[in-house]
Amino acid sequence: MPVPVPSPAVVEAPALPRQDEVLTQAALVFVADLHRLFTARRDELLARRTRRRAEIARTGRLDFLEETAHVRADDSWRVAPAPGPLEDRRVEITGPTDRKMTVNALNSGARVWLADFEDASSPTWHNVVLGQLNLLDAYKRRIDFTDEASGKSYALRADAELPAVVVRPRGWHLDERHLLVDGRPVPGALVDFGLYFFHNAHRLLERGQGPYFYLPKLESHLEARLWNDVFVFAQDCLGVAQGTVRATVLIETITAAYEMEEILYELREHASGLNAGRWDYLFSLIKNFRDGGPRFVLPDRNAVTMNAPFMRAYTELLVRTCHKRGAHAIGGMAAFIPSRRDESVNKAAFEKVRADKDREAGDGFDGSWVAHPDLVPVCEAAFAGVLGDRPHQKDRLREDVAVGADDLIAVESLDARPTYAGLVNAVQVGIRYIEAWLRGLGAVAIFHLMEDAATAEISRSQIWQWINADVLFENGESATPDLVRRLAAAELEALRLELGEETYINGRWQQAHDLFLRVALDRDYTDFLTLPAYEELTG
Repeated sequence: MPVPVPSPAVVEAPALPRQDEVLTQAALVFVADLHRLFTARRDELLARRTRRRAEIARTGRLDFLEETAHVRADDSWRVAPAPGPLEDRRVEITGPTDRKMTVNALNSGARVWLADFEDASSPTWHNVVLGQLNLLDAYKRRIDFTDEASGKSYALRADAELPAVVVRPRGWHLDERHLLVDGRPVPGALVDFGLYFFHNAHRLLERGQGPYFYLPKLESHLEARLWNDVFVFAQDCLGVAQGTVRATVLIETITAAYEMEEILYELREHASGLNAGRWDYLFSLIKNFRDGGPRFVLPDRNAVTMNAPFMRAYTELLVRTCHKRGAHAIGGMAAFIPSRRDESVNKAAFEKVRADKDREAGDGFDGSWVAHPDLVPVCEAAFAGVLGDRPHQKDRLREDVAVGADDLIAVESLDARPTYAGLVNAVQVGIRYIEAWLRGLGAVAIFHLMEDAATAEISRSQIWQWINADVLFENGESATPDLVRRLAAAELEALRLELGEETYINGRWQQAHDLFLRVALDRDYTDFLTLPAYEELTG
């Protein structure tokens, strides 16, 4: 009797140049296997998020889990030792996998490149497939190209030693509408992971590296357990030794902050560290405690610094947790984009970036993120001042840190309040970012900062929160839907003048305006703006 041939994932999209190098029959079978084995569990965990959010709305608090207290109390376990390429992570550069960013990141001098299919990438089919192709080309050192628009050439330096590449797939909540299995879209996370692992696992091992990943937006240790099972299956399927995959988890949701040790425990054979995010973390806090009244109202996003008591509680707990378990603690993003015209802007910004990286290094972090190659030396110098020639400071256990459950949500400790200027900025940045995202750009320079999808999430979430909390601004105006609509209309007019009529018309400004107002003003809060945005992106 003939053995049935596994059916592959089905592509439903116009053909792209060289897509056959990525969407091979074997790769599509592998992705289909991942989908059939793990998507049902993904669905259950997304439903669990909804139930947990309802419980937070009912109680107004979070706590460390009683049922996993034994994991936290057991001092005997550690994560697997870091592989050589991930031993020194003092500078990591982040960015999407378009061709230009791939070359710039690999030439940047950073120890690690976070190759991003998530918040810094708009998930067009073009970006999903050609991003994978760019990584294949990079490992073959054939990534050189010339930008047709500018005529500028980009090439890997001949003497460049490629940094360790850590791929960030999409979060569990997003599907990939162009790849179907049994008539259903495959989770974007499994597409991004599956294609990259299938094509590159053995190639990376031959280079002395390995398939490394950043895992975004996890909300519980059960979601980490799912990823671990994906890793185990994938390694067995391709004949790769267990433990070859290494994952760093972004602790960028408020619920995950209460399960850091459990997350490391679930991934312990494959874990390499935790990362302290910022904008997604604040977005998650608003989302989960949006029914909590004035106590949880955040001020302008730029007023919530990492020195705020509840943010320090979060970052210091992360460092202590990582070092207790032998994992790397990676700090947050320096998003400043240097100006080519105004050195005074650069001088002030570089001083802030250096102070922020000095703080992280002094607190015990082992490395940190930057968004631009010019910031690599700044971050390198800050960590070199603490680490010297050591690759990390995991021996600094931070046993002085004691964080209670309420410390992580002590938002009322902030002195700052929402301002009218903060509202204006949220409208401006939100609309500008979404317009670029709808054109396929996920990493966007706005007002000298590199913004990604977390920017738009925090912008629209703060507006939603301020309106529902009846915030009164210092100028006497109240946060109302009508005020936000007036500001959004004024922003469109300002953009028309700033860009010129032709450029404005060729953009997607009205569509971005309408979508931003929808997710900022609707009575029912949308969990992720990228869900309705993806409908428009692919509709």
